Amino acid sequence: MNPSRRTVLIAGAAAGLFPLPAFAAARPKAAATPPYASYWYPDSLPAGDPRPGITWRSLKSWRAADDPDLAFNAASVPLAARFTPTPANTTARSGEARIQALVSFGPTSANPSQGSATADYYALTHWAYLDELVFWGGSAGEGLILAPNAPIVDAAHRHGVPVLGNIFLPPVAYGGLLQWTRDLVQKDASGHYPLAAQLVAVAAAYGFDGWFVNAETGGGNSALGQAMLGFVKELKALGAARGQRVTWYDAMTVSGTVSWQGALNSQNQAFFQAADDMFVDFRWSAATLASSGTKAKQLGRNRYELWAGVDVESNGSGTSVDWDAIVPSGEPHVTSIGFYRPEWTRNHLPADQRAPEDFHAADDRFWTGRSLDPSRPDASDPWRAPAVSVADRSTVTSLPFATVFNTGHGRRWYEAGAVTSDAAWNHLGLQDRLPARRWVVRTAGERPAVSFDFADAWRGGSSVLVDGELDQPVVLDLYATRLPVGVNTVVELTYRTDAGAVNVELAVATAEPSEAGATPSYTYLAVNSINRGRPVKSINGWQTVTLPLTALTALTALTTLTGTGTGTIHALGVRLTAADGPVRWRLGGLAVRDTVTAPAAPTGARVTAATGGDLRLAWNAAPGAVRHYELHRLLSDGTRRFLGGTCQRAYFLTGLQPEQGEAAARFELRAVGELYNASTPVTVTHPW
Repeated sequence: MNPSRRTVLIAGAAAGLFPLPAFAAARPKAAATPPYASYWYPDSLPAGDPRPGITWRSLKSWRAADDPDLAFNAASVPLAARFTPTPANTTARSGEARIQALVSFGPTSANPSQGSATADYYALTHWAYLDELVFWGGSAGEGLILAPNAPIVDAAHRHGVPVLGNIFLPPVAYGGLLQWTRDLVQKDASGHYPLAAQLVAVAAAYGFDGWFVNAETGGGNSALGQAMLGFVKELKALGAARGQRVTWYDAMTVSGTVSWQGALNSQNQAFFQAADDMFVDFRWSAATLASSGTKAKQLGRNRYELWAGVDVESNGSGTSVDWDAIVPSGEPHVTSIGFYRPEWTRNHLPADQRAPEDFHAADDRFWTGRSLDPSRPDASDPWRAPAVSVADRSTVTSLPFATVFNTGHGRRWYEAGAVTSDAAWNHLGLQDRLPARRWVVRTAGERPAVSFDFADAWRGGSSVLVDGELDQPVVLDLYATRLPVGVNTVVELTYRTDAGAVNVELAVATAEPSEAGATPSYTYLAVNSINRGRPVKSINGWQTVTLPLTALTALTALTTLTGTGTGTIHALGVRLTAADGPVRWRLGGLAVRDTVTAPAAPTGARVTAATGGDLRLAWNAAPGAVRHYELHRLLSDGTRRFLGGTCQRAYFLTGLQPEQGEAAARFELRAVGELYNASTPVTVTHPW
């Protein structure tokens, strides 16, 4: 997220702008180069020279200690545990089909490590339906082994989704060389596979969850097939000891030749047994998937460890699929689903129609279905969206929990409802845990439009917009949770009414719905200060109301019976009743907490490399819990400009210039906690 100099400045009289003593180190001698996601060949490199902007590297010679971009590329968010709430509809099931997605987020080379200065990005948000994400890519002219960049891993991990790097040995027609396959499976003097150990070391250092192995280079023989099988076994064994996993792609067979089976059969079952799961090539049929599920069971494996490939790169939600062969209605699912290139939801849009709203409309259509409401799927929709068949999952299980509905990209950056940078940006590591069921709207009247909106926000780049007549009360489901609630637990709601007048209530359920598709048993707590005299803060037109949860009937009963006052929140939402319409209402923030503790500040902030206005910064992690770090530029007139945020301990800035006659640039670095409260600032000074 490297914003341009086109910014909006916010007056610097607000609290927190007065910095701690600056770190004014000597001017660094190293050149400041932009960090990119890493990619390698197994060992030998192509003949000739790489094209401009491409760096050829050998995985065999990689060492973490020598990796200049590791601080930018190492993910920091641990993989969250998930639970499955009662499904939103009667057709979605848990414990059956799962979903894997092979996604190309950018090119193999020059794929930024930390986001970029555009809102035009595949900002995946429907993590609740995913079980595994593959960082797809690789090419004969750039590199074949890809490590996912940190923002993607951090966002996926917040939602409990493991991320795999990609090993792509391309077909000969696409420049593949059989030597690269031999390089990958080479043995050392002790009979082990050194590149298997290297791959495990890379995943551990970079913080992702394993590898997708796609061997499609033809010309092999049975000896190579056996070598590949031994390599996969060792990769899995070494990786399992580090919590990593391996997915095999249905291409190379045990004979060493490439022959896509479209099934689990005798030609590839040894690789399936060696790996954790297998992506079944697109050549499947209803009969081959049925036989594959049966064979998996005979092998003592789960049929849902088979991903039936569904190629959506060209037509997305318009793709014709024999859904009954995978996830038949009214019968047990046959296998899981493997989506190839669902970033179609962005890529198919014309370049002048890739606004964030356009992308999310297409993405919601893909994952939720034509009804755009997972609680009432459209049975006539030929596209059987994941929400129709697969139960969503949630990681909202502990306090504090907070969201500002940040999707990980935007046209500008907001803080407390004010613009602190008007540069477009993307950085998935800053993405919130977002509502999974988009959008469940319960009303006896006209259904309003509900969407992520990028025209205004309380914090980050987006808010939730409810727009419509609201001729009857409307309940908007937000989160399925397992949040502990006690006598000191409160909910903070930040919202704004742009048009009309609306009565706002917080919807809280302390029990699961009675059955799939049932409405949560909500208790409604008045939010508007005019109703109950709630404490309210108003900043830049946004209202923040703090609601104690002691009024919940279930909590009160527990307090009386046990004296502990503890319970569990199972669902959160809002109920809106219009007093005057039509209504345009924004939800900017939601937090559930007991206490508020400010995060500690990072230390050792410094400029590690500089080339003109391009800088590399690094710092030591703040002790304790930190959600991410934010960097601002402090100008001589006291204004403060947002430059970017990251979950890592390093950041790259580009295109900076002296401002207002300053002799040195001053940067403020803060740690940001789960409640979006910030530490005291640490200042870095860089002389021009």
